[in-house]
Amino acid sequence: MRLLETTHVRFSFLPTASVCYFAFLTGKEALTHFPALGPSTNSAQGKVHVKQCDLLKLSRKQKRLCRREPGLAETLRDAIRLGVMECQYQFRSERWNCSLEGRTSLLKRGFKETAFLYAVSSAALTHSLARACSAGRMERCTCDDSPDLENRKAWQWGVCGDNLKYSTKFLKKFLGQKRIGKDLRAKVDIHNTNVGIKAVKNGLKTTCKCHGVSGSCAVRTCWKQLSPFHEIGRLLKLRYDDAVKVFSTTNDAVGHSELAGPQRHSHSSKHPASPRSTDLVYVEDSPSFCRPSKYSLGTAGRTCSREGNCDSMCCGRGYNTQSRLVTFSCHCQVQWCCYVECQQCMQEEVVYSCKQ
Repeated sequence: MRLLETTHVRFSFLPTASVCYFAFLTGKEALTHFPALGPSTNSAQGKVHVKQCDLLKLSRKQKRLCRREPGLAETLRDAIRLGVMECQYQFRSERWNCSLEGRTSLLKRGFKETAFLYAVSSAALTHSLARACSAGRMERCTCDDSPDLENRKAWQWGVCGDNLKYSTKFLKKFLGQKRIGKDLRAKVDIHNTNVGIKAVKNGLKTTCKCHGVSGSCAVRTCWKQLSPFHEIGRLLKLRYDDAVKVFSTTNDAVGHSELAGPQRHSHSSKHPASPRSTDLVYVEDSPSFCRPSKYSLGTAGRTCSREGNCDSMCCGRGYNTQSRLVTFSCHCQVQWCCYVECQQCMQEEVVYSCKQ
């Protein structure tokens, strides 16, 4: 490792223009410059909010709801960014790495990857809406008001629970219901959307804090708190790994079609089993994602781990080995006031990448 030079990295709190990748559950994609809400009059902020709603790829009903709910447009932007980042993190070592390229075509099919996209998107929307309420970024909702918690005392101590109740109620209204009938894909999409919402609900925890002298619990306040989204993403990835392939069958007892999958080992019946409410479901086998297609860019040039996933990632084509020098910040120290002083170091790194 070689020491190159010393640099100063200053803290910056200035707002920056943000770019929003909005790939909504309808399968529409857009890359738009999203105007930020700055300090201004209520009238000016209202105009910016309406403009933000217009930039998003929403249905007419969703756009109308967005315009009526100040703060919703930015929350939707945060949600879609959260969903994309978590998806890419969970699939960083897979052939399909959740890239934005090909997502429109992917969402038109019934693959396992499509199931994960629906689930992680609805989970991100649910999570972001609940957090936006408790953070005061939405005008029509506030802290969690569950009757079993001492919310008034919590508010007095400056604590605000995540409002999952409002989030799920608003989300059902915002997403609406597709006309299902005998449409297998519609049933699958709604099922996977609900799996994402349920994953957020299952991660809701009651957190308590003591305010007594020397840490005693003479006074205790409790509130509802969502799990970090990484935990929800990890759970949904496990659901993806165990996803169930389904088909449509007619339930003679009620006279309508429903989802059915392979029989489980614990069942002695010869009839197909209905998927559980926590199962991700799909209707067709996924492509290999090895070569460029309308669904992905393929794996050529992707970096991999020689001991880990190179054989799978590179689809039997082999991999290139390359040595390179990488620069990184090192020996960082916080200086008074207010910057971090770092040295720039260099070290050799071996990189493995899939062949064409």
